[in-house]
Amino acid sequence: MEHLKLILTNLPTSPGVYQFYNKDGKLLYIGKAKNLKSRVGSYFASSNSNSFKTRKLDKQIYDIKHIVVETEADALLLENNLIKQYQPKYN
Repeated sequence: MEHLKLILTNLPTSPGVYQFYNKDGKLLYIGKAKNLKSRVGSYFASSNSNSFKTRKLDKQIYDIKHIVVETEADALLLENNLIKQYQPKYN
């Protein structure tokens, strides 16, 4: 968990796409954000309102990667293309 806290601390507030990986390096989920730090951090905030799917995903996240883009629209396009290409389990 310390590894994830360090990643979260260093995420930019820029728009972009984030990718969650499990401990085996398998891509689990791809998402977009207008603020990467805020959006990715929201997965780890304690909340009972998260869906079953989100809670299950949270338990498997071992690594997070991100790609910064210029605009929220760019993030949407990139997210869509990456999901089509990799078809992660939780998308």
